[in-house]
Amino acid sequence: YLNILLKEKSVSRAADKLGITQPAMSNALRRLRDLLGDPILVRTSSGMAPTERAKKMEPLVVEALSRAEVALQPVKQFDPINSSRTFRIMASDYIEVSLIAPLLGHLNKNAPNVTLDILTPSDASFSDLERGDIDMAINRFDHLPDSFHQRSIWRDNFSCLMGPDHPAKNNLSLVKYLESQHIWVSKTGIGIGTGMSPMHSQKMGWVDEALFELGKKRKITLFTRNYQVAHYLLSTKNLIATIPTRAALVWLNTQGIHIAKPPFPIVPMEIKMAWSPVLHHNVGHKWLRDEIIKLASTIKDKQ
Repeated sequence: YLNILLKEKSVSRAADKLGITQPAMSNALRRLRDLLGDPILVRTSSGMAPTERAKKMEPLVVEALSRAEVALQPVKQFDPINSSRTFRIMASDYIEVSLIAPLLGHLNKNAPNVTLDILTPSDASFSDLERGDIDMAINRFDHLPDSFHQRSIWRDNFSCLMGPDHPAKNNLSLVKYLESQHIWVSKTGIGIGTGMSPMHSQKMGWVDEALFELGKKRKITLFTRNYQVAHYLLSTKNLIATIPTRAALVWLNTQGIHIAKPPFPIVPMEIKMAWSPVLHHNVGHKWLRDEIIKLASTIKDKQ
């Protein structure tokens, strides 16, 4: 109202410009006078004229309206071909090899100048994610703050990796599974995590919880947070690593690595993508989220 009044210097013309009645415009002028403690427009021999204060205010009002107009303009669509944005993603090496690696190939074709900065779960905290310092975290989470947005990436079953000389590679029974030595592999959530002990196997994740339900316990030789354990399998004939299937399938065509189905049921694990409300409406961020979801649906989860 103030901007139009100062431009038109007339209540009636300002009312016409705004498409309101003259009494409504007069009421608006009265409210402005009360608010500012200044008449704003005064009657002179040549018509209405702005006061000294109104003259000083006019360029400030125009500038403020101009800034508001820019801010309220529809946000341009994200242009992946020409963008040089860097996205920071927290992910375990399981997600790196099964999802991020094919994502990078996809981006090389569709967003050649976009860069990915991958952090391990130990590099990040929920505070980093909440502030938007990290674009997203992709992992299995025991819990997430209520303020975070999240989408399910996939549910993954489990597979067993064995070396070429493992005696049970062609017939993995529960008895043979329990007779073997095992590599425990897991890195979920976010943060540094805690140390592990074979004394508390029922608390060590999906595989050991499933065995605990059967009244069984496996022999764990190695605890690691790294899913890429193939070199251990090649050198030790009696080791088994039971890991998410999509991580296991990375080794599907690798000589000397045998993949088998676990001889007991294990509840699938759910992988989620989580991000801060700070970035929820960012068009580039939304584009990447959608690309990840579409790509994830194409990654096979069985041999």
